[in-house]
Order: sequence, then structure tokens, then C-alpha cells
Amino acid sequence: MIEKISLTLGRFLLGLYFVLPGISKITGYGSTVSYMELHDIPLVSVLLPVTIILQIGCGLALITGLRIKECALIFVGLTLLINFGMHDFWNEYPNTTTAHELQNFVKNLAILAGLLVLSTTNHLGQWRLFDAHAGDQLIEKIVRRTG
Repeated sequence: MIEKISLTLGRFLLGLYFVLPGISKITGYGSTVSYMELHDIPLVSVLLPVTIILQIGCGLALITGLRIKECALIFVGLTLLINFGMHDFWNEYPNTTTAHELQNFVKNLAILAGLLVLSTTNHLGQWRLFDAHAGDQLIEKIVRRTG
């Protein structure tokens, strides 16, 4: 029972960790654009909306237990990109400190480790709003209706 509680709570918290920043990127869109431009991120007008959609969509999927492996691996990639693009502690920027960026970089590595572990847990007992194959069943229904 403790394993089921721990896994479900951990998955929920990792999902929440991405949903809340996704929402804050909407409410603070201009500031986020400025921060990304400060770090010389290319295609901000494309990458920021994609990041918001991924953070909120996959974060909610993790919270509900839908497509756990896929969403965890998407977040692994996203976390790596954010880490090397936005928390590049080896560069200096105005109003940021190397120590702060290093702390964020290392924290994100720990989150990445949790996501890697989470990506292997689809077969383990945990509470979900949807069963493990609900996404597959939904896709099959859509394909049957449109095809």
C-alpha cells in the first residue's frame, strides 16, 4: 500500500511541478519572453507556446495517470533543453547569479532523474483517473470514427 501511495503522490507532484509553471508562463508571458530572449533562445514565439502546451497538457496527464511513460519522457527532453538553454550557469547575465542558475540546473537534474524513474512505472500499481490504456482506447475510437 505504501508503494501505491508513494508512486501516486510522486507522480501527482511531478505533474503539478510542470502545470504550475505552464500557467505562470501564460500570466507572465511578456516576462518569460524577455527571459528567453536574454538567454538567446531562438524561435521564442514558437517555443514558448509549445512549452506552455506541453507543461500544462502533459502535467495534467501525469496528475491523472494518463500516458505516464510518454509524458515523463517528453518532460525529460524538455527539462534537458530548459536546463542547457535557460539555466546555463557558465554564462553571466544581468540580474542573475551563477549560484542561482547552478542551483536550478542541479535541481532540474534531480527532477529529470525522477522523471526517468517515473517513465518505467506504468505497470506498477498506482491510482489513476484513467486506466493505463485509456489513451490508447480513446485514440482507437477517434481513428475508427474518422477512418
